[in-house]
Amino acid sequence: MTRPNTGKTEAERRLTLHVGLVCVVATVAVVVSLHALTELDLSGEDLALSLSLIFMAALGVTIKWRIRIRATVHAISWSETAIILSLAVAPTSLVVLTTGLGVAIALLLIKLPPLKAAFGVAKSMLLAAGAGATLHALGWPPSPTEFPHVVGLIGLAYAVAVVLDELLTLPVIALATGTRLGHLFREDLGMRLTSAAARFVLIVTTLLILRADPRLLLAVPPLVLSLHLLYSNRVKARTEQQAWQRLARTTDALNVVDLDKVLTTAVTQAAELFSADEVEVELRDGGRTVRGGAGSITYDGPAGEPTATDGTVVPAALEGHDRTADVGVLRLRFRGPVQLSEREQYTLRTFASALCTAVRNAQAYAELARVADEHAYAATHDALTGLANRRHLLDQGTEHLNTRHADGVTALVLIDLNHFKEVNDTLGHAAGDQVLVQVAERLRTAAQEGDLVARLGGDEFAVLLRGLPAPAVAAHRAETLLATLHEPFDLDGMRISVEASGGIAAAPATGGMPELLRRADVAMYQAKRAGQRTSTYAPTRDTADLGRLTLGGELPRAVADHEFTVNFQPIVDLGSGQVTGAEALARWRHPVHGVIDPLRFLEAVERSGLLPAFAEAILDEALLAASAWREAGFDVPVAVNVSPRSLLDARFPGSVLARLRAHDLPPDRLVLELTETLTLSQLDVVDRVLSRLRDEGVRLALDDFGTGYSSLSLLSRIPVHELKIDRSFVTAMEGSAEAAAVIRSTLDLGRSLGLDVVAEGVESEPQRRALWELGCTAGQGHLFARPMPANTLLAAFRRGSGGSPGALAPPLHDAGAVIRLAPGRRQGGRGRADRHLPA
Repeated sequence: MTRPNTGKTEAERRLTLHVGLVCVVATVAVVVSLHALTELDLSGEDLALSLSLIFMAALGVTIKWRIRIRATVHAISWSETAIILSLAVAPTSLVVLTTGLGVAIALLLIKLPPLKAAFGVAKSMLLAAGAGATLHALGWPPSPTEFPHVVGLIGLAYAVAVVLDELLTLPVIALATGTRLGHLFREDLGMRLTSAAARFVLIVTTLLILRADPRLLLAVPPLVLSLHLLYSNRVKARTEQQAWQRLARTTDALNVVDLDKVLTTAVTQAAELFSADEVEVELRDGGRTVRGGAGSITYDGPAGEPTATDGTVVPAALEGHDRTADVGVLRLRFRGPVQLSEREQYTLRTFASALCTAVRNAQAYAELARVADEHAYAATHDALTGLANRRHLLDQGTEHLNTRHADGVTALVLIDLNHFKEVNDTLGHAAGDQVLVQVAERLRTAAQEGDLVARLGGDEFAVLLRGLPAPAVAAHRAETLLATLHEPFDLDGMRISVEASGGIAAAPATGGMPELLRRADVAMYQAKRAGQRTSTYAPTRDTADLGRLTLGGELPRAVADHEFTVNFQPIVDLGSGQVTGAEALARWRHPVHGVIDPLRFLEAVERSGLLPAFAEAILDEALLAASAWREAGFDVPVAVNVSPRSLLDARFPGSVLARLRAHDLPPDRLVLELTETLTLSQLDVVDRVLSRLRDEGVRLALDDFGTGYSSLSLLSRIPVHELKIDRSFVTAMEGSAEAAAVIRSTLDLGRSLGLDVVAEGVESEPQRRALWELGCTAGQGHLFARPMPANTLLAAFRRGSGGSPGALAPPLHDAGAVIRLAPGRRQGGRGRADRHLPA
């Protein structure tokens, strides 16, 4: 990027306008002075006085000290002193004309450019006119005996001259150099005031000399010269002191480790330090060029880009004091001819050396930071795939679990490639590495924002899912991840298929990331053993639970003491509020631990050898309750959860049918709820058991549908009558489009297959209405009733809701407002048997 040159043209135009205005006003002063001079009676002595005044004016403007601001050298003279002394001995009109003539002669002799010369002459005449007008207005000349009064009038006239000089000169300098007017006014203000006071003392001293003996006037020029030399040396010393102070501040500002800040500071500070129009730093390493002025950076990019600033260029190599490390070059640019003083040249070399050190330090720090970042990255990422490694997964997961609040559910999907060793053994480790890289890329692409994909080692990967609306959503996300690995991999023209198994676990309340990783690992091996693609962690199948092992030792006593009880939760028609069934839920009333959930003891029951007796006892309780309800006039089926191991027992169907006959209940009054577990993968064995039960009229339901994708494959093998939507989807449906989509797709599937669909976990009227509007006709949950003993539920049937026995909730619509259409039936008796209560 380059800076346009329009600013300079505008400044020149304004400068010319200002000088022209000063010249016009000075011309008016000349005309007025000439007119006044014609009225004076001049003599030969006045001619000699005029020549003296011309000489004094020329001398005043000649004796000066010079200050360079950027490419322009500005001179400060003693002209105000000469003007005031002239006004003390001659009329104002004569002083205006002689001052202009003397200044013009002096400026012509030193060959000043026309614009500067015109401004110098005009300004001097305006100072004389202004100071003279002030004296005239104050009643000059006073009585010679009133010297204090004379000093006062001269002081006021001198103050007017000094103020006019500042008002006329500072804008010209500001326009010529582009420096802010306020900055110019404040710069060296103390020194200018001191100079003004010293010159006023000189004026008063000269007046005293003239008052005492005019012949002593010859001593004035040496006195002026001495004061000039004294003040010039003081200005020079002050200027050098300020320059060294600015150099110290600038080099201190370079002590940063960010290269961009070093270069920005160098350019902007050097522009002020050396009063340059533009400063450029070109680095040899990388070919980078940065240029700008005191205000800002105007270009930062590759070297070779031309600059818009033409004029004098002063280069300085960026090298150390030993001149062994040359990192680039520093260039000062001025729009006019400039010759640096010896002090400025030394300052430039010092600044360049400091900048060289700063650049080398910044580059070294950047290299160290880069190496540190590489080491940090290598310590937390897998070298082959670029994914996070086990350490990074544990660190990030622990940090997330420690800081999470209400940001959803955290889950972990652990993925292991099946038979990957065969790829390495057959095609070699190089081919195996290619497969791992492609697996990593597919998982990274399939993961969502916020997920952390990691390789734990070998052929094991993990994906940390954060902010899930419900735990069950993790299964769908896991299936999406594993589905990306289904397509064959291309290895040098060969297409290789690699299968994978995934274990899913939601973050536990305690144990942190190590426990979450362990649970996902348990679930993953459960999936492998079952031949499934995914498996969700279930505490009942975790053999590492020491609490369940302890409870397992108490099972024989609990069975003997009848500590196992059955509660029932009703299933309700969402539209009418009528009860359509009830689910039997086993509970263990432990004398020490209180009521124990079945998730904690079912695994121990299955391993203990007590499963047949336990299952028969629970089934007896459920059928006994259903029989009692039927005798009371409430003919509703009862649903009983079936242990997967019971389905592997060939005697199970006979036991179920025997219990039905014992309680004189039709087979369709019993619903057996099946769950997805490792034994369900042995469908050949399970099919024979379920076929007999189904043929006898016992109804089958698939529980927690939607939490595992093997549900779809089970439907093709086991013709169930009913699907039960997992409660986690119902809980999350109001705030999660993903959960609502799962419910909607399950209902569509149920309608297409002619199956009943029951929603679990209905806890609010908005959930009930939303499910009803989606087409779900049945549900269970705390909105209608919590699990309760059979006789308590019977009492609730009789009491009803709104005076309607058998209703546990008011209807959503008035009677007759909704027409119920029975779903189509699947072949093989898989359609829904009507559930109703007698009127």
